[in-house]
Amino acid sequence: MEDLAQRYDVLVVGGGNAALCAAISARRAGASVLVVEAAPKFYRGGNTRHTRNMRCAHDTATGFLTGPYTEAEFWDDLLRVTEGETDESLARFMIRESSALLGWIAAQGVRFQPSLGGTLSLGRTNSFFLGGGRAMLNALYRTAAALGVAVVYDAEVIDLAITAGRFEAATIRQPTGLRQVGAGSLIAAAGGFEANLDWLRQSWGPAADNFLIRGSPYNRGTVLRLLLERGAEPVGDARQCHAVAIDARAPKFDGGIITRLDCVVFGIVVNARAERFYDEGEEIWPKRYAIWGRLVAAQPDQIAYIVFDAAAASLFMPSLFPPVEAGSIAELAAKLGLDTAALEHTVERFNAAVRPGRFDPTALDDCRTEGLTPAKSHWARRIETAPFYAYPVRPGITFTYLGTRVDSSARILMTNGGPAANIYAAGEIMAGNVLGRGYAAGIGMTIGGVFGRIAGREAAQHVRD
Repeated sequence: MEDLAQRYDVLVVGGGNAALCAAISARRAGASVLVVEAAPKFYRGGNTRHTRNMRCAHDTATGFLTGPYTEAEFWDDLLRVTEGETDESLARFMIRESSALLGWIAAQGVRFQPSLGGTLSLGRTNSFFLGGGRAMLNALYRTAAALGVAVVYDAEVIDLAITAGRFEAATIRQPTGLRQVGAGSLIAAAGGFEANLDWLRQSWGPAADNFLIRGSPYNRGTVLRLLLERGAEPVGDARQCHAVAIDARAPKFDGGIITRLDCVVFGIVVNARAERFYDEGEEIWPKRYAIWGRLVAAQPDQIAYIVFDAAAASLFMPSLFPPVEAGSIAELAAKLGLDTAALEHTVERFNAAVRPGRFDPTALDDCRTEGLTPAKSHWARRIETAPFYAYPVRPGITFTYLGTRVDSSARILMTNGGPAANIYAAGEIMAGNVLGRGYAAGIGMTIGGVFGRIAGREAAQHVRD
């Protein structure tokens, strides 16, 4: 049993990648560290439990990466997916720091494996965790325990005592009651507010009721709200988030990676009126998969359907639920509850617009449509080989981008224009500094790892000073 009456040098709020990187970093710098995780032990780790990889700059191929991924290329990818909505100085700093992250993460016991296949195309840019996110977390927790980091579960921070930008104590709610915990510095790594449905409705209105939350039900944004109420400078837009199209049959919370659908590029996507509404082949999937949640959110009743045929059925990793199957487009429409004539018309128009080319599922190929709005720029093939399939999809929210502004020391900036005295942030709670909009696979873990490591080091240094 951890002693909460003890005053620790560093208090880390959260239990995922960013929190554990911060805790380990602070402990290795000589600080005493307490981690408080709102979830029970079995569900520890927030959204990290559902991750698979992280994106870091590297100069050469490695045992698990097929080639170099330069800082310049990383920056170009980030710039394109955010459309310039990023703090360039901080983003470039993160990219530079990411080059040392893989080695540091490995030194904490995390192991890697070759890239997964399918539509991901990440073998050169992203490092995959052996066993996935939960195995990665378990390695970090083992290292933290060996170093003497104290961890408390079922411990939700419900209040923060902050005076003139200086953290003094946190009020923690446990099953046994409330406790006051003081510390020399605070690291906020408690995620966004995506599991707070009331907060989502404030930004999205009634449409939020049809959203599914891919990640932890414990990411309710309590710590974020407390920090903003106590003078932390906000960054980002409450309506911007990492949102992908996930199976509409997924649970409301915690469906994770196995409910994500990676087959959009190999078919067409229609709304409840059986109409296409966006270019399914605009770009390779890792650079576009995170726009589809917002696209579906803008459709009637926040529902859409990915339609494909037997020729595409083996080209992507299957998800948790099997697709709806039918012997004809008309039968498929009936099973989906769509207007039969409308879906048949949409498929016929698409098929007529397809221009032949050299199909390549691993690269931007020359299979496209002509004279069709919206176009399909790549991987366009006629949907004509029975059986026909469809997945119903809804917006799956992973994490939100509204957060706290930080500097390159991971220190929170206050609305009075100066930095907080002893308050730091890492992970999703500050990701909006880098991700103003858009996403590319693996960046969330990079943000958490880079700024977690820095926050731990800086928080420990503050206590020493």
